[in-house]
Amino acid sequence: MSKTIKGPDGKPRCSWCSAATEFFAYHDDEWGFPVSDDQRLFEKLCLESFQSGLSWRTILAKRENFRAAFHHFDFDKVARFTQRDVNRLLKDEGIVRHRGKIEAVINNAKRAKELVKQEGSLAAFFWRYEPDVKNLAAPQTVSTSAESVALSKDLKKLGWKFVGPTTVYAFMQAMGLVNDHVKGCVSRTKVESARKTFKRPCK
Repeated sequence: MSKTIKGPDGKPRCSWCSAATEFFAYHDDEWGFPVSDDQRLFEKLCLESFQSGLSWRTILAKRENFRAAFHHFDFDKVARFTQRDVNRLLKDEGIVRHRGKIEAVINNAKRAKELVKQEGSLAAFFWRYEPDVKNLAAPQTVSTSAESVALSKDLKKLGWKFVGPTTVYAFMQAMGLVNDHVKGCVSRTKVESARKTFKRPCK
């Protein structure tokens, strides 16, 4: 099976884009590009948690609804959600109505605030888990890594929920801790260039 497919412009993309036409924009403009904005990082991790057991197409199609429901993943605001908000969200047909995952977002918002207070930013914490490129598996051949296991374990110790190693690895792929675009994909070189000029956050 080919690792790439032709995009709308005839240029090769990662083959997973073939699952849905809306994947192309996400693949070309977001997936794998390095992120340092805390709110965006929190959103990405929350959406990957919601994706567990479901297709990414489902989550991407509902992303704007998720943003509206969770105040664009402003964790300072989400941390103040109450049981009343949980009940409201369980009735919201625009999102995934999974009580455990909804409650996890609220819990994780509180943990995010604590982590920012402790580490300076979410970005400073997450980017410590960037793997050495020499140790990376071939693109899109694994669903976990030593770093995703370590990050998952450390987040759980801090009280985060729905952050298993596979979910965390998908998060690492999405926010640019690894460049998992396959060789030959037009976005691989673009992401690599972005990573070279990206200023890693620190405390």
